Amino acid sequence: MKNSRLTAFDIIYDILKNGAYSNIAVEKGLTEVEAKDKAFVSRLVYGVTERKITLDYFVNKFLDSKTKPKVRFLLYLGAYQILFMDKVPDAVAVYETVELADSIGLSYYKKLINAVLHKIIDNKDELENTEDLSIKFSCPPHLINMWKKMYGEEKTLFILKVVNNRPPVFAIPNRKFVDEGELQYEFLDAGIDCEVYNDVVKINSSFDLNSIKAFKDGLFYIEDFSSYSCAKALDCTNGETVLDICAAPGGKTFTMAQSGANVYAFDLYEHRVVLIKKSAERLELYNIKTAVNDALVYNKNMPFADKILCDVPCSGFGIIRRKPEIRYKNLDDIKALPQIQYDILNTSSKYLKINGRILYSTCTLNKKENEKVVEKFLQNNCNFKLLNEVTVFPSESGGDGFFYALMEKIND
Repeated sequence: MKNSRLTAFDIIYDILKNGAYSNIAVEKGLTEVEAKDKAFVSRLVYGVTERKITLDYFVNKFLDSKTKPKVRFLLYLGAYQILFMDKVPDAVAVYETVELADSIGLSYYKKLINAVLHKIIDNKDELENTEDLSIKFSCPPHLINMWKKMYGEEKTLFILKVVNNRPPVFAIPNRKFVDEGELQYEFLDAGIDCEVYNDVVKINSSFDLNSIKAFKDGLFYIEDFSSYSCAKALDCTNGETVLDICAAPGGKTFTMAQSGANVYAFDLYEHRVVLIKKSAERLELYNIKTAVNDALVYNKNMPFADKILCDVPCSGFGIIRRKPEIRYKNLDDIKALPQIQYDILNTSSKYLKINGRILYSTCTLNKKENEKVVEKFLQNNCNFKLLNEVTVFPSESGGDGFFYALMEKIND
């Protein structure tokens, strides 16, 4: 098995240099370390990725910006331990980082790495004292400014205070077999710390999902609480025809299917549809049908629905604490999203019966992708009315940032 810090470095390099998705890179990298080291490696990788702006600030004070990327990434690893991991003594963080330089072909830079890290130790009080929100919370100024403009300074500060926290994990009971209390017992019996949170279970300790008997037996699935609440807001009932237009990975599909509704789950890619199908089989939710479908193109073979969930692709600014690299997106790169989102909503609405309801949702905090899309749709479709519109901000013990708007078709 590989050294934990070396594994963390390799994953960080893959993310920052090669553009790998953090969750996929971490999942792959963790197969190379012992079970006892997995939490430590995850903490280092996600920590460095989410705190890159802060780490750059400290590293750049004492290092030429033209230094090799590997040297910079190694310094990130050491600096993160110094600045954010209280349980790692500064001396250990420096020693282990300097020694790691040999393993990655950076022996020539060991004295430089040692000197820079010691200077960061001498200056680390700057982090607590800075009034620069970008440096303090490691969030790009353009994103902070966007949130301030849209939601105000107080709400923006509230968001920033939680985006670097570890996100809670929620297990949704499969009520075909268990309720939240019975599911909690299953976790506790397996030695997993957890608590009942509303009508689901919040898991408070690390665990290996595939090793849990209750998971193999189809007693639960993992879904963020905000996503779960969104699916519940559509209020599906037994026997209804429900379309989940952009369904993968399937959490909201499973939540709606528990109502007894006949749920049709679609995605653009076959492999993602297969994942939904396999999970539905594990959960024994046989009222789910899956198929590949392009949400942008009208499908004349689509069944007319009583209810539709339209959870569109988005910038993801509500789930930054789960995928920290999202915060570094250039706002110019997401300019095309609102039109795509509108087109998917508009196309999906054509499958709805009169008096049916459609729920538009995103996991982002950006009014251009949320309220503005809904506003444009209602202006162009006078046969729909808005019933409810909700923005959920991420909280320390609750769900992620989310938006959903419930609309009803009143006539043709």
